Amino acid sequence: MKGQRIALLGCGYWGRNWARNLSELGVLALVCDPEKEGLERAIETAPSVSVGVDFERAFQSREIDGVVIASPAETHYRLARQAIEAGKDVLVEKPMTLDSKDGIELTRLATDSGRILMVGHLLEYHPAILRLQELISAGDLGPVNYIYSNRLNFGKIRTEENALWSFAPHDIAVILRLFGDTPLDVTCSGGNYLTPELADVTVSCLRFESGKRAHIFVSWLNPFKEQKLVVVGQSRMACFEDTSNNKLALYDQRVDFLEGLPVLQRNGCQNLGLLEKEPLREECIHFLECMKTRQQPLTDGASGVRVLKVLEACQKSLENGGGPVSLNGR
Repeated sequence: MKGQRIALLGCGYWGRNWARNLSELGVLALVCDPEKEGLERAIETAPSVSVGVDFERAFQSREIDGVVIASPAETHYRLARQAIEAGKDVLVEKPMTLDSKDGIELTRLATDSGRILMVGHLLEYHPAILRLQELISAGDLGPVNYIYSNRLNFGKIRTEENALWSFAPHDIAVILRLFGDTPLDVTCSGGNYLTPELADVTVSCLRFESGKRAHIFVSWLNPFKEQKLVVVGQSRMACFEDTSNNKLALYDQRVDFLEGLPVLQRNGCQNLGLLEKEPLREECIHFLECMKTRQQPLTDGASGVRVLKVLEACQKSLENGGGPVSLNGR
């Protein structure tokens, strides 16, 4: 992958992981962060890499081929637009923007400019999610009816975006990918306990035209960390638990009807072995490969916009007391 030169914009709580991976891949050329703490993290993580406080340095440098934007969410649109207009390929962390119209504009701009635009939906590069996709595609679970996810933790609490926009993009992206469809409508309810008008806990329900449903529970006011996604098929069920050593389990369980009565079939659980790959490293490699080959990323601008539209509908439902909100005028 050497030969490509990447600038990292933002080296905060998550940005340091980008710095580590890009540095180890030999492509990190510059880290920009206006905060002293960010520069100190960059120097500690990648001592040989140039650092600076001004993002413009990355846009103006002819030696920079692409940028990774790991700055606060409210800066994503502005920085991604500047990068594309400067002729750089872009990977922007989730959420892509805070407005789907801005996401659509970035996607159009990247297409018109011949630039790569990729969104940091990390879980779509996780070996467990890729294996789960294979199981569903092969029919090993039977028709899938329902997915639920819990993304809970004590922190990291933000004051710029609520828990829905901070945590749920990961799970929305995965659910849309696994179902291969956009919801008919959504509902969302929650509560704000720390900052006025900023939800700390939300539960979102997605209803699909096929009859499939999904719900997403997120909170940064939970006493323990839990990252779990459960897929309920008619033949089998699967559970992805990112905080567990055995991250993907297949349950041979279903409900049969005998003489009109439901009978539970419990045939054990199998822990599925996975390749030992760091999802963020795989995401980095995919971005670099797309830069080289000019292929569309798996998590391209269009997929980022689909996630944003679901987030916006959930936010609207949250603000309206949890009533249903339709998507795409349906």
